Amino acid sequence: MTKSQGNSKGNSQDESQAYYAHPTAIVESESIGEGTKIWHFAHVRRSSKIGKGCNIGKSVYIDIGAEVGDNVKIQNFVSVYKGVKIEDDVFVGPSATFTNDLYPRAFIWDEEHVLATRICRGSSIGANATIVCGITIGEYAMIGAGSVVAEDVPSYALILGNPGRQRGWVCRCGRRLNTVLHDDGSKTVYRCSSCGIDVEIVNRA
Repeated sequence: MTKSQGNSKGNSQDESQAYYAHPTAIVESESIGEGTKIWHFAHVRRSSKIGKGCNIGKSVYIDIGAEVGDNVKIQNFVSVYKGVKIEDDVFVGPSATFTNDLYPRAFIWDEEHVLATRICRGSSIGANATIVCGITIGEYAMIGAGSVVAEDVPSYALILGNPGRQRGWVCRCGRRLNTVLHDDGSKTVYRCSSCGIDVEIVNRA
């Protein structure tokens, strides 16, 4: 696969690269994985990292130092700010919002204000959801559209609403888990009625 790199200086195409960038995209990073596609008007800042096989939608902004894993899909109009780490196989819906400062002021800024946010493997963030900085979204969790999430989210949890509250558990395939096979108090094993796999949930104290 070739790359067509656009930036503020209007660079011509570079056929030696293994990713694709639309001519209107501004790509400053030198760490972009093979097979990734970067679409119209996206801006990928220097020192950011994007893995292999990603899809970076229209008008997406990837800030300095932000990290995106392999096979990640970031839909249109998402900003991934410094301090955000997105692991492999994550879906980020259109216009979802990340933050990196709990006490923002236009006239006060330094690097100590940046709080890290981790989006773990396989999780999904719905359209227009807001992820407040300093938290971890667990593996294969599902954040519903429009939710506002300000606390850590367990793996496989379904989060809905504003403020975001857990409303159940989901399978890796994304469907809600309802069928309990085993519950010994310390953990619960569900079977997905859609894809048939078993999912073990460790019960929190």
